[in-house]
Amino acid sequence: MSGRLTVVGIGPGNEAWITPAASAAIAGAQDVYGYGPYLNRLLTRPGQTRHATDNREELARAVAALSAAATGRTVAVVSGGDPGVFAMAAAVCEAVEAGPPDWRALDIAIEPGVTAMLAAASRVGAPLGADFAAISLSDNLKPWALIERRLRLTSEADMALALYNPASQARGGGAARAFAVLKECRAAGTPVVLASAIGRPDESIVIRRLSDCDGEGVDMRTLIIVGSSATRLVARPGRAPLVYTERFARAP
Repeated sequence: MSGRLTVVGIGPGNEAWITPAASAAIAGAQDVYGYGPYLNRLLTRPGQTRHATDNREELARAVAALSAAATGRTVAVVSGGDPGVFAMAAAVCEAVEAGPPDWRALDIAIEPGVTAMLAAASRVGAPLGADFAAISLSDNLKPWALIERRLRLTSEADMALALYNPASQARGGGAARAFAVLKECRAAGTPVVLASAIGRPDESIVIRRLSDCDGEGVDMRTLIIVGSSATRLVARPGRAPLVYTERFARAP
């Protein structure tokens, strides 16, 4: 088939974090599909058509983009952060698996992007400098009981955590519920980074102890990093502390 579909990561908000390869894929597309606010961050060239959809329409967006590519169009599917981290690459793969057999013959590519956990970590030091896990707190696609089990098991394994999707207009309280679980499993003084709107003009970084975290002020733009027992705060005169996780692990 002559069509091409590229899933493109455009980073968490700063234009400087969009890779040249991602920019080229978007510029070369005839059709660009994505969540409306993500498309608003991009420049449109003459002859290019944008297809904006709501944030919770990932699978429908993937199906529409694949259908367009199947007609011979060059298509880009835009995703915030990295498309392979709780984002559009999985939705496109899912649609291909369930769709018509000829979709499997399409030229499909994934262009990586800077995901929110890496951008947030870079702002404070290296909290993900050793083993870590990434968990979405959204219970739209999986039950809360499974989320809680994963929070407990990663705490037992003493891994730092990057927590995505802590709240939304449709479901609040995910961060509060997660902190309640983590307080049962981790030390009260565990460093927590609350990073909101990373790379945007209203960026906010707050560093707290786990015991002081209750989910207040957390929204869907917030990425949460929870340290392990090996995560350290390095005080610096007149500057924000460095947060890092030791590279050398102790025996359990």
